[in-house]
Amino acid sequence: MLAFLKKYRIFIISMGILTVVFLSVSYKLLSPKKQLPVFNPSDVNPEMVDTAIQYVSKNHTIADFSFVNQNGKTITQKDYEGKIYVADFFFTTCQTICPIMTDNMVEVQKAIRNNPKVMLLSHSVLPDQDSVPVLKKYALDKGVIDSKWNLVTGNKKDIYYIARKSYLAVKTANASELYDMVHTENFVLVDTQRRIRGFYDGTKQEEIQRLISDIAILSAEE
Repeated sequence: MLAFLKKYRIFIISMGILTVVFLSVSYKLLSPKKQLPVFNPSDVNPEMVDTAIQYVSKNHTIADFSFVNQNGKTITQKDYEGKIYVADFFFTTCQTICPIMTDNMVEVQKAIRNNPKVMLLSHSVLPDQDSVPVLKKYALDKGVIDSKWNLVTGNKKDIYYIARKSYLAVKTANASELYDMVHTENFVLVDTQRRIRGFYDGTKQEEIQRLISDIAILSAEE
């Protein structure tokens, strides 16, 4: 009788363990995976968007572009083809939010260093000042990995248009001066289809961790 009770007890415990494992696996399989939203101009603060596209509610993508990076190389959308990437806007002499943003982008670079699917792209909003040599020195000072992160300069008009019409990421400084921009703290997450999948405050550590987590989600999808 004692042997029977012992075997019965072992059976009950085993069944309990199997039940817990089954419920745990079932929960994971049935729980919906987190999906990132797709952002269009109508979803964003109108201050950040060119008036011509403020009411666009679908099929928004990043336009073709051509800029020059810290190594004097022309960088276009083809260099980011099939890539997930994080974009932002800055200038090298900024003493307010830029140093924090750059340090946080360096942290993102560390997180994606070994992920071949992901790159970074930083646009200068003062391209006349941020020449190739200036960007190169800045890149070296910050530990930029050239194969992962492009700091780009170019025509101010082109940078303005891509900031306002593609990335939905900067404000106009003065309505009477068309190409004056005030860059924001936004980091913009772009997927392999050139769609915006997230905006993040590049000055806040918790937002950087959220960005890194969302990059992992996109990487698993792509």
